[in-house]
Amino acid sequence: MPACAYLDHNATSPIRPSVLDAMVEALSEGGNPSSVHRVGRRARARVDAARRQVAALVGALPAEIAFTSGGTEANNMALRGAGRNRVLVSAIEHESILRAVPEAEVIPVDGRGLVDLAALERLLAKPEPALVSVMFANNETGVIQPVAEVVRLARAAGAMVHCDAVQGAGKARVDLRDLGVDYLSLSAHKLGGPTGVGALAVRAGAAFVSDRNGGGQESNRRAGTENVAGIVGFGAAAEAARDGLDAAILRDRLEVALLAIAPGAKVHGAAAPRLVNTTCISMPGVKAETQVMALDLAGVCVSAGAACSSGKVTRSAVLSAMGVNPAEAEAAIRISCGWNTASEDIDRLIAAWKALYIRVTHSELSQARAA
Repeated sequence: MPACAYLDHNATSPIRPSVLDAMVEALSEGGNPSSVHRVGRRARARVDAARRQVAALVGALPAEIAFTSGGTEANNMALRGAGRNRVLVSAIEHESILRAVPEAEVIPVDGRGLVDLAALERLLAKPEPALVSVMFANNETGVIQPVAEVVRLARAAGAMVHCDAVQGAGKARVDLRDLGVDYLSLSAHKLGGPTGVGALAVRAGAAFVSDRNGGGQESNRRAGTENVAGIVGFGAAAEAARDGLDAAILRDRLEVALLAIAPGAKVHGAAAPRLVNTTCISMPGVKAETQVMALDLAGVCVSAGAACSSGKVTRSAVLSAMGVNPAEAEAAIRISCGWNTASEDIDRLIAAWKALYIRVTHSELSQARAA
């Protein structure tokens, strides 16, 4: 068995070998894409090739892709660059959305974790044109949002739409044209690429004003010398992820097994469409932090919600927005598969989770008898 069954791909996915090879080659040659000599031209060719690869992953035109330092920057660029004073965001957005516009109006979600379209329609009825930001799929529950319906309502009200597709790209079919959004955020390290590189797709014709001064890189949308090796790695990862992630069989087998072990366990978002790689489940009576530590000791890596919130003793804002009761929310862990997940990894998690559950329930029974 490997040293660790890594099941935290929604936090970051291990780099793919093909990606590493492409990055090493780009690093070995170096070059500034803005230089006109042959080394610079080769660097520019690498960036242009990666732009085509990333665009193909999400059904965009290469000219619509602007490379960034990651999903957080892409989200911030979209929210600020759209030029709308009024912003509507769903209650389950990533912190890089919620904190970027703290004064934004919040669209509630239902108990399944889906954005409340009726509430959105009411908010859009106000006269001021808005920017609506709704993620493609939630990073904690994997619930896929009805983005096309959000766009339909937004267009009727003269609103623009941004979609954070960081968790969806490479795990489900994400298409800029089919979704109809104006802005789409992406990140390389969620699909086996390097950290520190992402992209914002800006639909042709959509308004965009950059808040970064400098050179004219990325068609004047993001000044600064391009991270050539990172961008090349992103392109290679996008190419490898074109077929998506086929992990539904692993996820379903996992959930059936865990629910059989602990009948009181609950999978959050199970009633809605979800990413095939993500399970958010509560073990009754056992806090998430305890589960994460116990599983880690057993050689299994999972998380207690979003990686950006790890280490904070706070209840998941996503589960709270869904109306999950506090006890269940505090006992919820996230399990996320990826490109290198094997059946053996799932077996190892099931065995470790079962051992922990038996140990906890046996301890509770012993204490009850002693009392």
